[in-house]
Amino acid sequence: MNRLNPRRILLGLSAPVLALIVAFVITSIILVLFGDPVREVWSTILKAPKPRQTVQIINAATVYYLSAIAVAVGFRMNLFNIGVDGQYRVAVFAAAVFAGQAWLPGFLNIIVAIIVAMVAGGFWASIAAYLKVKRGVSEVISTIMLNAIATGVVSWLLLKVADRKEGSNAIATKTIPESSQLEGLKLIPGATNRVYTLIVLAVVVGFLYWFVLGRTRFGFDLRATGRSESAAVASGVNVPRMVMTAMIASGALAGLIGMPLLFGQDHNYGTTFQSGLGFAGIAIALLGRNNAIGIAFASLLWAFLDIQSNALQITAGVAQEIVFIIQGVILFAVVIAYELIRRTDKRLEQQRVARELAAQRKAQPATEGAPA
Repeated sequence: MNRLNPRRILLGLSAPVLALIVAFVITSIILVLFGDPVREVWSTILKAPKPRQTVQIINAATVYYLSAIAVAVGFRMNLFNIGVDGQYRVAVFAAAVFAGQAWLPGFLNIIVAIIVAMVAGGFWASIAAYLKVKRGVSEVISTIMLNAIATGVVSWLLLKVADRKEGSNAIATKTIPESSQLEGLKLIPGATNRVYTLIVLAVVVGFLYWFVLGRTRFGFDLRATGRSESAAVASGVNVPRMVMTAMIASGALAGLIGMPLLFGQDHNYGTTFQSGLGFAGIAIALLGRNNAIGIAFASLLWAFLDIQSNALQITAGVAQEIVFIIQGVILFAVVIAYELIRRTDKRLEQQRVARELAAQRKAQPATEGAPA
C-alpha cells in the first residue's frame, strides 16, 4: 500500500500556488503599464460571487471538467489529442439531431442521444488514431486538421437539417422535446437559475477516470505505454491497439462535453452553441496535472475567472478579455512551476538516497568487527 509522502504533497501544492502568485504579479504589472485600475480589477474578480453567479460557475466548471478529462486520457498515454474541440462539435451535433427527432420518449431519448454522442466523438477520434497507427502521422497534426474539417462538415450539415423559424435568422437543429429537457437541480439557495442535472454525469466520468486509469490493468498498460513504449512492449502490451483504444476513448469522452449544454440549456445545436471548450480542456488538464481531483479544482478556477470577469467593463472600465491574460499566464507559470518542482523533488530524493547509503557504509565496518 502506497504511503502518503508529505514532502511530495507539499511540493505538488506549491506549484499551482506559485503559478497563481506569478499570474497575479504579471497581470498587475500589465494593468499598471496600460494605466488600468489594478485594485478595481482584482476586487471585481475576487469578490464573493452571488448565488446566481455561483450556479453559473458550477455549470461552466461541469462542462470544462468533461473536456479536460477527455484530454487527460490522451495525455496519460502521451497522446496529444488536440482534436477534442472538433470531436465534441461532431458529437453534440449528432446527439442534437437524434434527440430532436423524438423517436424515443423522455429520459430514454437522453440516454440514447448520449450514446450517439459518444459513438460520434469516438469515430471522429478514430480517424486520427488510424492515421497514427497505420501511417505514422502525428496525432497533433491530424487532430488540428480534423478540427477544421469538423467545423466545416457540421456547418454544412447544419444548413441541411436546420429547423428555420419565420422572422428569425438563427440556424439550429430541431428543439428537443420538453420531456427530454432537464430542468436542473436547485443546489444553491437564493439562486434563480439551476445547476445542470448532468453534473451527475461529470461526477461519474471523474470517478471512472480515476478508477480505470489508477486501479485496473488497462489503466496500468495505458500509463506504462505513455511512459515507455519499449517497456510496455516488453511487458506484453499491444501498443498499436492501446493507441487506438486510448484515442477512441478520449474522443468518446469528448462526445459528452456538450451534453449538459444540450439538455440543460440550449435544447438544440446551432450557430450560437458554445465553442472553444476543447481548447479550454487542454489548459485545464495541464493545470490539474491529469488528476481527477486536480482537474476539478482547475475547472472551478477557470470557470470562476470566466464568470467574474463579466462585470469588469462596468465596474472597472477594463475589457473582460484581461482574464485571457490571467489564464494564459497561469497556464505558462504552472507548467514551468511543475517542472521546477519535479527537478527539486528529484534532487531531494537523490540527496536522501545518498544519505542512506552513506549511513549504511558507516554502519557496515562496525557490524563486521563485532564479535560473533
